[in-house]
Amino acid sequence: MDDPHVNNDTNQQIISLEGIKIKQIKDEARQDPNQFWSDCAKNLVWFKEWQQVLDWNYPFAKWFVGGKLNAAYNCLDKHLTTKKKNQAAIIWEGEDGESVTITYNQLFRRVNQLANSFKRMGIKKGDRITIYLPMIPELPISMLACARIGAIHSVIFSGFSSQSIIDRVNDAKSKIIITADGGYRRGKIVPLKRIVDEAVKNTPSIEKVIVVKRTHEDLIMGENDIWFENLVNKESSFCPPEWMESNDPLFILYTSGTTGKPKGVVHGSGGYLTHLYISAKWVFDFNATDIFFCTADIGWITGHSYIVYAPLMHGVTEIIYEGAPDFPDPDRYWKIVEKHGTTILYTTPTALRSYMRYGNEIPNSYDLSSLRLLGTVGEPINPEVWKWYFDVIGKKNCPIIDTWWQTETGGIMISMCPGIENLKMKPGSGSFSLPGIEIEIVDDRGIKIEDGKKGYLTIKKPWPGMLISLWNNKERYKETYWQKAENSFFTGDFAYQDNDKYIWVLGRADDILKVAGHRLGTIELESAFVSHPSIAEAAVTSKRDKIKGETIIAFLVLRKEIQPTQNLSIEVNEHIKRTIGPIASAEKIYFVNKLPKTRSGKIMRRLLKSIVNKETIGDISTLEDEASIEEISHELDAINKQI
Repeated sequence: MDDPHVNNDTNQQIISLEGIKIKQIKDEARQDPNQFWSDCAKNLVWFKEWQQVLDWNYPFAKWFVGGKLNAAYNCLDKHLTTKKKNQAAIIWEGEDGESVTITYNQLFRRVNQLANSFKRMGIKKGDRITIYLPMIPELPISMLACARIGAIHSVIFSGFSSQSIIDRVNDAKSKIIITADGGYRRGKIVPLKRIVDEAVKNTPSIEKVIVVKRTHEDLIMGENDIWFENLVNKESSFCPPEWMESNDPLFILYTSGTTGKPKGVVHGSGGYLTHLYISAKWVFDFNATDIFFCTADIGWITGHSYIVYAPLMHGVTEIIYEGAPDFPDPDRYWKIVEKHGTTILYTTPTALRSYMRYGNEIPNSYDLSSLRLLGTVGEPINPEVWKWYFDVIGKKNCPIIDTWWQTETGGIMISMCPGIENLKMKPGSGSFSLPGIEIEIVDDRGIKIEDGKKGYLTIKKPWPGMLISLWNNKERYKETYWQKAENSFFTGDFAYQDNDKYIWVLGRADDILKVAGHRLGTIELESAFVSHPSIAEAAVTSKRDKIKGETIIAFLVLRKEIQPTQNLSIEVNEHIKRTIGPIASAEKIYFVNKLPKTRSGKIMRRLLKSIVNKETIGDISTLEDEASIEEISHELDAINKQI
């Protein structure tokens, strides 16, 4: 890679990247989208070619109709006749220091053994299997084993409660749950099997519970419980892959909104895998020597798409890490990067903000020179955090890909594409949509708005990675995604395009604050707060106001060794006025030790909003357990007392 050329303008960074001009590819996608996506699909191994690229029956899309393939075959079998056979597929790092390396051949054998176990238990194509595991190798093994025989996997994040399991299992009518005796989280054991035991009392479809030994807890095994090792060790290491029609469901992944029944997002094989393969090629520019470290949990779509399926299809070596970024010390990511020579790091702005709080000394004490590309996912990145990532972690040598996508989109939709373009980077902007993806920003009436104005982010045309539907709920699918913007997919996010056509995502439309008639995104406000040198993290919410409609309330975490004072509150607010304008001034600023977050790292603004508006807090079972739920509750009580 060429040396970077960074200009003095703090609002943009320029890096020279090798690759062809993206304009040619985008032109091809616009001129003949069917041929374009057909060419992309040829990167996969198909048992039978499709008869039709796209069957578009608004709002339902079927991609590569009639084509037959298998996801596990594309991730594993195709590598066994190449040099990749004995290359590391997965490097697993446990929170407790345990480490395991699994080659492509070893992964293939284990997946096949489990697939044969499923068949022996009577599991057939189309049956559902629920997976409730920590970040251990058996999680991707279980997913791929399902895919191999055509069973539909439904992964549930291992931080969820028994009620969450009940809701999801009963909706999918799963026959099997795969879990572990326990999982490690910040030095404590999460009793996963006991949580499952509570759930299965109310899940009549469950026939067997398969249990992985991770923490070696003493368990009472019921008559329907089976140890994972006892089940798979006796099986053959080859299971013929099921020929799956392109639009047969590959998995269900439930999204948990703040209210209502979880939505079971369904993805197929052909279109989904095509989107993942090509987006990973464009965005990550994978090569044969890459060591890819995606820090997401496989319980979320990022883990499904860019830990399990995309990297394995490309045959790269990937790192799976079990623990939290700052336990036992705030250096785990940097330690892993140095230890394994990580070349690509794909992580969250939340984790980066947490690391920023501890200063530069810790990352500077590690050799991060192996890194060639940095990425972010999960939420828009604050420009100040972007600059820290670029300067301190990448040493000004690594492009940053700021990716936007959703569970429903299947794969990355907006990002810089180092594999195919030279592009000026703007900290905080995802840049442009990928080739073949048509983004439009519209107003409340669904009409396209001019550049610079904020509106709703929509997708104008079907794309291969899109969800097939919601599980057993086509009407909810239509109502949720297709009735708020005419003939367009409604993402639920707020955004705008600048004069250079760069896209800036401002967060969920539900999180947009309306202050005296002005719409302000939580992300732009939080970015402004974090740009103050004393602030490490920020969460912004609103309080009802009879005159203004809403006023701004800010919860701020200070950088290490900075003390909260009244003068600092005034100084920070003045900074906000200068950065955004007087309308963005906070009615009240609270300095807190930590922000309430889910275990996937997202700030639970609804909790803060409930507190400032004197409402019932509700369920906090998915909060990040850097402290216990009781400690988080104590923290919220402390905030409440300030208010």
